[in-house]
Amino acid sequence: MGMSDPDVGNVRVVLLAGGFGTRVRHLLPDVPKPMAAVCGRPFVEWIVRFFHRHGLADFTLSTGHLAEVVAAHFAGQPVAGATVRCCAETTPLGTAGGFLNCVDPQAQDDTLWLVANGDSLVFADPRPAVTMVRSGRADAALLGLALPDVSRYGSLDIADDGTLRAFREKRPGAGVINAGVYVFSQAAVRRMPPQRPLSFEFDVFPPLAAAGRVAAHTVAAPFLDIGTPETLAVAEDFIARNRAQFQCA
Repeated sequence: MGMSDPDVGNVRVVLLAGGFGTRVRHLLPDVPKPMAAVCGRPFVEWIVRFFHRHGLADFTLSTGHLAEVVAAHFAGQPVAGATVRCCAETTPLGTAGGFLNCVDPQAQDDTLWLVANGDSLVFADPRPAVTMVRSGRADAALLGLALPDVSRYGSLDIADDGTLRAFREKRPGAGVINAGVYVFSQAAVRRMPPQRPLSFEFDVFPPLAAAGRVAAHTVAAPFLDIGTPETLAVAEDFIARNRAQFQCA
C-alpha cells in the first residue's frame, strides 16, 4: 500500500501513549508502558509500523508519564516514510482530552483523525472505518472486535445496520468489544466538549451514539493489550508470530 493511497491521504493518526500503566509499572520502571521493548523495538513503534503499512504517514503521540523517553526515541524518526511527533500533556486530560491536545484546530475540513491506544494492537485494516466516516454515513467510527468471551471487557451494543447504540457493562458470553481504534471527522472533533478531563467512552461517544452518528466496523483479528503482567509477557511472541503484518506490500 503506497504512501499516496487516496483512501488515507488526509488521515492523521494520534496514538494515546500518556497513561501510567499502574499494573505493569513495576516491570517497566524507567519507561512508560507503550515504550516496553518488544522484539527489539518499543511496542508503540510496532503500532506506527502497522498503520504505516496501510498507507498512513502522519503520526502524533499523545504523551504524559515519562514523555521525554518517548520523545527521545522518536526524535530519530525510526519508521522510514512516516513522520512522528510527540505532544505532551502537563496535566491528566483523559483519553479524549489527550487526543484534542494533539489536534490541529486549523486542519482542513476534509481531514479525518484516526485514534488508537499506544498499548494495544489489533491487526485489522483501518480503512473500512475511514470509509464509513468519509462517506458521510457517520461522524465517527470505531473498530469492534468479536470475541467468544467478553467478560474481561465491556462490550458494544450494535444495531443490525452497524450503528453503535451504546457501551455495555462487563458480562460473560460472546460479543463485540471496543478495540480502541476510532475515526473522527474534523467536524466531530470541533464539536467535542470543552471539559477536561474528557473521556471517549463516557463523554464523547454517548451523545454521538444517541444521535445515531457512530458506525461500528466489526472484525475478528489478532489482538493484544499489554496492560497486565500476563499480557505483557506474551507480547514478544505476539509480534514475532505476526511479522507479516508489518511488511509493506
